[in-house]
Amino acid sequence: MARSERDGGTRNADICGPSHGVDDQVTVDIDSLTSSVESMMSQNLRMPDKICIFKVPQILKRHSEKAYTPNAFSIGPWHRHHPLMTSTEKVKLKYLKGLLCRRSASITLKGLIKSTRGIEKEARSCYAGSIDVGVEDFVRILVIDGCFLIELFRKYHENQLIEDDDPIFNMSCMLQYLYHDLILVENQIPWLVLEHLFNMTAEPGKTTTLAQLALHFFENIFSFNPPPILPSYQGKKHLLDLLRNWLVLSSGKEEDGETGWEPIPSVTTLVGAGIKLKAGESSSILDIKFENGVLKIPKLLIQETTEVIIRNLISYEQCSPKCTDRITSYAVLLDNLINTTKDMDTFTSSGIIDNWLNPDEATQFFNKLYQDAYLKKYYYLKLCQEMNSYCQRKWPGWGALLMSKYLGTPWAIVSIFAAATLLILTIVQTVFTIIK
Repeated sequence: MARSERDGGTRNADICGPSHGVDDQVTVDIDSLTSSVESMMSQNLRMPDKICIFKVPQILKRHSEKAYTPNAFSIGPWHRHHPLMTSTEKVKLKYLKGLLCRRSASITLKGLIKSTRGIEKEARSCYAGSIDVGVEDFVRILVIDGCFLIELFRKYHENQLIEDDDPIFNMSCMLQYLYHDLILVENQIPWLVLEHLFNMTAEPGKTTTLAQLALHFFENIFSFNPPPILPSYQGKKHLLDLLRNWLVLSSGKEEDGETGWEPIPSVTTLVGAGIKLKAGESSSILDIKFENGVLKIPKLLIQETTEVIIRNLISYEQCSPKCTDRITSYAVLLDNLINTTKDMDTFTSSGIIDNWLNPDEATQFFNKLYQDAYLKKYYYLKLCQEMNSYCQRKWPGWGALLMSKYLGTPWAIVSIFAAATLLILTIVQTVFTIIK
C-alpha cells in the first residue's frame, strides 16, 4: 500500500509538474520585509487639505472621453503635451505680452515670475496626481496660463481692450473652444495663483473682482437667466469650483441631503397625474421646488457645452471629499423625469428647457450623465417623496383621468355641457310633473 501511494504521488508529480514550496526556491527575510512595510506606513498617507485638482477616474472618463479632454487650450501641467495644444501657445504668449505692455510702468515679467516662484510649492500641493515638471517649467506654466486667463476675462468685460488683430475675439470658434476647455476638471490651475497674478496686475481704480470677471465670462453657460454675480465667493479652489459655488450659493437656503433614493415617474406621467409644471423664477438651476401640486423647475439651456460642464462638475464632486452631491443629485432627478422624447417635449413646451440639440440627443444626454457616480446624499429625496405622495392621492388621479379622457378636446367639453344641460332639464320637467 505504501508503495502504491508513492507511485501515485510520483505520477501526480509528473502530471502537475515539480512540486516545490516557495521556501524551497526563495529565502524571505521576514524581518527586513516587515521593516520595509512599516517604513512605508510611516509616511504621511493623509490626503492634503489643499488638494482640489484631480485626474478623472477611468470609470467615469470611459463614458465620454471627449468631455474631459481640452479641444485647443491646455491650462495647467497635465494636458500641455497634447498635439492640438501647441498651436494656441502663441495666443497665450500674445495675451501675456499685451498685459505687460499695458502695465509696463508698474509690473515686469521678471516680477511676475519671481513672485509666482514664491507660491510654487503651495500651488503644486493642489494637484492630486503627479506633476512631471520641475520648478522652473511649472512656474512658467502658471505665469503664462494664469495671465492668459486674467487677460481673457478682462477683455471680455471691457471691449475696449480688444485689439483689431485679437486671435480669440475675432474667431468665433476660439470662444467656443474656451467655454469647453476652461471647465474641465483636469485643465485647471489653483485659484490662489490666479488671484495672486490678478492682484499684481490690477489697474488703479478697477474694483471688479476676479470672480466677477470670470463669472461674467461664463454667465450664459447654464441659462439665459444667470444667477447674480456676488462681489466675492469664499473658499474658491479653481474656475470649476467657482462655477459650482455660484450654482449652489445662488440656490438659496436648501435642506440637507438625505441618505437613500426614491424613484419618481417621468414628467409626462406626473402631469397626467395632476401635477402642474412651471418654469421656476429662481436663477439657479438647482432650486427645484414642489408646492401645492406645482413642480417648479428653473430654466435650463441645453447646448454643446452643457454635457461637458455637468459631467465635470459631477466628477469633481466624486473626487473631492469636501464636496456635497448637489450637482449629482440634480442629474439624478432630471434623469428620473426625462425618459423619452415626449418627456423632453413636455419640458420644452413648458419653457423650462431651451433645447439647442435634437430631442433624441437631449434625452439620451440626461439618461447617461451620472453613470458609475456614487450618490452619498440625495438632495431631492424629500421632493420626490412629496410628489409620489401627491400622485397616490385619489382626487388628483381621478381629476387627471377626467381631464385626459373626457375633457381633452373642445368638442368633448361641448358634449359634456350639452348632456349636463339635458339632464338638468329632464329633472326639472319630472319635478313639475310630480307637483301637478
